[in-house]
Amino acid sequence: MQDTLQEYIPHKAFAKVMALLDHDKLSVTVKRERKTRHGDYRRLPNGQHQITVNSNLNHYRFLITLIHEIAHFEAYKSYGRSIKPHGLEWKHTFQHLMLPFMNPDIFPMELLPLLATHFKSPKASSDTDIQLAYALKQFDEPNNKIFIFELPLHQSFKIYNGRVFKKGVKRRTRFECTELKSGKIYLFNANVEVDLVDLNKDLIDI
Repeated sequence: MQDTLQEYIPHKAFAKVMALLDHDKLSVTVKRERKTRHGDYRRLPNGQHQITVNSNLNHYRFLITLIHEIAHFEAYKSYGRSIKPHGLEWKHTFQHLMLPFMNPDIFPMELLPLLATHFKSPKASSDTDIQLAYALKQFDEPNNKIFIFELPLHQSFKIYNGRVFKKGVKRRTRFECTELKSGKIYLFNANVEVDLVDLNKDLIDI
């Protein structure tokens, strides 16, 4: 596990991460990309605890996701399993665990103010924090994805499962998007990554 994790997190974070994992006797499995989650925590039938994190995440997002999942274990251990998965107990635990990592030896200076704001009240997913998600994306490997909030109104786009939508108006923090096949309206977070579509051509690059 040590050799594997060294490939996925910032070098200066490695010792701190291993100390957390060793203290809690947690195992981490790196998974292929899952479209619906960056990582998860679960208690196995044998009583052991396992964390999984997606392999396609950049080092900073991988670290945030890993600490997010460790915080689930710590919160359940401290407060019991009846607490809400992303309730106050988890928020406070996540804040406490992330604090030692929030320094310029681990994160780029441009991310630190955004992280400080985000961790005043961390959300169930950092993806719902538009500014932080956009800043983290700058450290990803180049791809042809674009955030919904970057699309012009009425632009068509395709999501991971092949369904095609047209972007509509913004409703508070999310966009109304119409599925072209069914005509149904769905709400999308502003920073969902999608593929741009030209209805007169095949899927096009951006």
